Amino acid sequence: MVNSIFRGALIVLLAALLPSYQLFAVTTFVTIGTGGLTGVYYPTGGAIAKIVNKNRKQHGIRFTVESTDGSVFNVNAVMDGQFEFGIVQSDRQCQATRGTGEWKDAGPQKELRAVFSIYPELCTLLVAVDANINSLIDLKGKRVNLGNQGSGHLGNSMDVLNSIGLDPVTELTAFYINPVEAPKLLQDGKLDAFFYTVGHPSVALKEAISGGKRVKFIPLQNGAIDEMVGSRPYYSKMKIPIRYYPGIQNTRDVDTFGVCATLVTSAKVPDNVVYVVTRAIFENLEAFKELHPAYAMTTRESMLTCLSAPIHPGAMKYYRETGLK
Repeated sequence: MVNSIFRGALIVLLAALLPSYQLFAVTTFVTIGTGGLTGVYYPTGGAIAKIVNKNRKQHGIRFTVESTDGSVFNVNAVMDGQFEFGIVQSDRQCQATRGTGEWKDAGPQKELRAVFSIYPELCTLLVAVDANINSLIDLKGKRVNLGNQGSGHLGNSMDVLNSIGLDPVTELTAFYINPVEAPKLLQDGKLDAFFYTVGHPSVALKEAISGGKRVKFIPLQNGAIDEMVGSRPYYSKMKIPIRYYPGIQNTRDVDTFGVCATLVTSAKVPDNVVYVVTRAIFENLEAFKELHPAYAMTTRESMLTCLSAPIHPGAMKYYRETGLK
C-alpha cells in the first residue's frame, strides 16, 4: 500500500514537472549573422527574430542576433556552423554557390542553401559637394571608402571601378573601412566620397547628410556600368529615392544598380527549423514590413527572386504547401 502511494505520488510529481522540462528540452536556439549596428542588416535580423520569437512557446525555436562584418563573413560562418542563418547580398550568394569571387580558392559552397529574399539593396555613392566630384571619373585622385574587407560593399564598389577602368591602388586614395563609419569621416573632411550598398532609407546615410558639409549622390549609370550590370544576373537597375533624405543636394531620384538582401542557411540546419522561420515571416509579412521602411516594396513573390543557391527543403516545403513553387 505504501509503495503504491509512493509510486502514485511520484507519478503526479513527474507529471507536474514534465511540461516545463519538455519546454526547456525542445527549445532550439539559432543565431542569425547580420551586419553593422547602424546598417539595415542588423535591424533586419532583429525583425526576423521578433516575428519568429513571438510564438517560440509553440514551435520551440528562439532566435538571437549577431552583428558581423557582412555578407562574406556570414556565408563563411553559416558554412562553419557558427550561425544557423545569415543575411547575405544576392551577388555574394551567387559567388559562394559558384565558387567565384571570395570563394575562388575554397570552391563552391555546396551546402549553402537559400531561404528567401528580403529587400533591395542599392549601390550608393555619396560625395562631399566641395570635393568637386560630379561623375565617376572625378573620383580619380580622391579619398574614397570602398568598403570593409569581406563585405558585399567592397565587391560592388570594385565592380564599379573596374567597369570604368579606375585602379584603386594607383588612382585613388582608397579606404577599406565599414561604411557605417564613413559618414563621420566625410563630415570631418577626412573622406571625399564613400560607397555603400544598402537598403533605403539608411540611418548611416541620413547621418552623413545631416552634418554641416553639403553632400550629394552620384549616379551609377553609364554605358560601361550598364554593360557590367547586364552581364551579371544578380544585378538590376534601380533608383535611390531622395524623398528619404531631406538636405541632399540632388533634385531627382538617382540612377544606380543593386542586389537583394537574402536569408541563407546550411543544408545541415534541420528542415523543421527552416520551415518554422519561413512560415513565420511569410504569414506575418505585413507585420514584418512595418518594422523597417526598407521592406516597403517586399512581396511574397519578390521574396523568391535573387536566389541562386538551392532552396532549403524546409523553405521549399512551405512554398509548395502555399503554391508559391
